[in-house]
Amino acid sequence: MGEVPPTHPRYASLMARKRLTDAAATGMLAESALIAHGRGEAFDYLLGERTCDAARKAIAEVAARLLSAENPVISVNGNTVALAGPQLLTCAAMLNCPVEVNIYYRTPERMEALLSALELQREEATTLYPEFHQQISLVPILGATPDGRIPNLDGPRANCHADGILSADVILVPLEDGDRCEALVAMGKTVCAIDLNPLSRTAKKATITIVDELTRCLPLLLDDLIDETLIPDENWDNEQNLRQVVSEMLRILDDAA
Repeated sequence: MGEVPPTHPRYASLMARKRLTDAAATGMLAESALIAHGRGEAFDYLLGERTCDAARKAIAEVAARLLSAENPVISVNGNTVALAGPQLLTCAAMLNCPVEVNIYYRTPERMEALLSALELQREEATTLYPEFHQQISLVPILGATPDGRIPNLDGPRANCHADGILSADVILVPLEDGDRCEALVAMGKTVCAIDLNPLSRTAKKATITIVDELTRCLPLLLDDLIDETLIPDENWDNEQNLRQVVSEMLRILDDAA
């Protein structure tokens, strides 16, 4: 990709694509990763490529749940590391919690690539958020040697760390898959998902779903994590949240017609 000026109307999207193609070249991503990202971009067009009001409320609710958690954990896959590893490490630093790599297409080479990338991203995170330098340096990065298993879930994503996902009460799972989301909720865990598709199983099964683009919503989440006055809404209605997002998509489609 040639030099893209920041004034380009598709700058953010093009930079995200470049980060993913670069990550794919290093072996961090599964072969289907770029397809998954393209599917998300299609839904982002329907949102007008902006954070809608329903997503903004969900971001604040996710921050409140994470802040009130006893054992929060941030779960990441290849796409999330490639797109927003430094920001997610900073979220973990603010919450004093681990980041756990949990992927479906697991190979030793791919795990090594992802774990190495996260270690390098610590430096980038401290440059972006120097005020959290010490906390970022201490964030545990899990995933290399899983010693626990999510019950009633088949496949390699069932393997997890006993002191990570298995013992978490609140889990932030950007770009989740529906099977694992459903299994985690069945365990009684609060699952906070980030998913651009409001119709996906993940979006419907999660406790709170942020329907927004990952790199756009994380700075807002970081801002909210600083606000220690946020209180979880025990009456949070995720179905209503998703209906509001779909209504916004339909409104944008109608305006475009």
